Amino acid sequence: MPEVLKKLIDNISLLPWIWDKTATKLAFFLLNTKWNYIDELKNNLSDIKTKISKCSICWSLTNIEDDICSVCSSYNREKNVICIVEEYLDLLTIEQTGWYNGVYHVLWGAISPINWIFASDLNINKLIERIEDSDWTVELIIATNPNIEWEATSAYIKEEIGRKWLSYKVRLTRLSRWLSSWYIEYADNITILNAIKERKEY
Repeated sequence: MPEVLKKLIDNISLLPWIWDKTATKLAFFLLNTKWNYIDELKNNLSDIKTKISKCSICWSLTNIEDDICSVCSSYNREKNVICIVEEYLDLLTIEQTGWYNGVYHVLWGAISPINWIFASDLNINKLIERIEDSDWTVELIIATNPNIEWEATSAYIKEEIGRKWLSYKVRLTRLSRWLSSWYIEYADNITILNAIKERKEY
């Protein structure tokens, strides 16, 4: 096998959930496809590193030329309802329900000392700043995945709100039991919808 093809297979096999056999099939697909597809793929791979930035308010993804994302800039959104998610994919999953009309805050991770991820590595300070700057009482929806890391993250956020004397202007809720056995990213729309509608005080 040509060395360049081996390297391509190795690169593809590093992608999540891609086994060696699948990586080989994808490499041969690319080998046999048309040049215009290869050029477009190459440009898109470069663009995701150069033309995407993070929203200065909620830290979700947006175009590099935009300071804030389309959700935060929308006048139709309830700015005093903030859904806290771990990853951007969780945001997309909730948006697909077409029902949630608040805004978001993306932490980009969860507290996990075993993986050397601590509260200081997340956007929790930015969340606290949003609460402090708000003119209204804010509802924070803890959109957690059912694992120890998110339990620790949720508890830390609650403690930090209390430590900053912000409890008087925060209503803290979390997704209901509907999501007890599902990660947000993989849950269907009905499960997500019910989990948000029937959220409980935290």
